[in-house]
Amino acid sequence: MKLIVLDRDGVINEDSDAFVKSTDEWIPIPGSIEAIARLCKAGWTVAVATNQSGLARGLFDIQTLTDMHFKLQQLAMEQGGRVDLIVHCPHAAADGCDCRKPKPGMFRTIAEHFDLRDLRDVPVVGDSHRDLHAGMMLGCTPYLVRTGKGMRTLEGVLPPGTQVFRDLAAVTDHLLKASS
Repeated sequence: MKLIVLDRDGVINEDSDAFVKSTDEWIPIPGSIEAIARLCKAGWTVAVATNQSGLARGLFDIQTLTDMHFKLQQLAMEQGGRVDLIVHCPHAAADGCDCRKPKPGMFRTIAEHFDLRDLRDVPVVGDSHRDLHAGMMLGCTPYLVRTGKGMRTLEGVLPPGTQVFRDLAAVTDHLLKASS
């Protein structure tokens, strides 16, 4: 199985320091939906792991989150793609859960869902340190995008082996070229 794990806000859709709280605010980054479709057409399985503390903060409810993810799926299907699994952490940072990135709980859920022992060498694409670290704890290969908070993340020290790309479309170009 060729599996890839994507962060959502800042990788697939525009991020906001005020949180993405509605389907109207959920705006795809140009080229991201097409990138997901290209991955699917090339035989990749796409999973999304996303922190959604806006739920714990009361900024939106689970139905709104479901609607945002439905919009993502609809747009991907229109391009001939799909997202095979979406997992989210509904907790605030202070809740001390194991699923909120940079902890690896969502990545363990993804591994279990696909009946994988680990996620060794699985690409994880994120725009923040926490995205990359959570995946690396289970052996993922880190890819940082400059979209979302990516430029800010570049100011810090990146995890060893992190590859940096303009956006998800550029990561997809790289992965598809490498596997051809």
